[in-house]
Amino acid sequence: MEPVPDRILRLNAVLARTGLSRSTLYRKMDNGTFPHNIKISTRCAGWRESAINEWLKNPMFYSVDDADR
Repeated sequence: MEPVPDRILRLNAVLARTGLSRSTLYRKMDNGTFPHNIKISTRCAGWRESAINEWLKNPMFYSVDDADR
């Protein structure tokens, strides 16, 4: 069985999954308590689904330092 590729989630999907507002999401990214987005193209960014799932496991104690980048 082949491993499932890591999907890239766009902002609206991340907001829907996490229940965060846009400003809270970006503030948490700046504080290091939410996964950083990755650049898809010059005007497009997204988040790795695996990183969002890790955050959802324990959002209160998540730290970017703890997560694999």
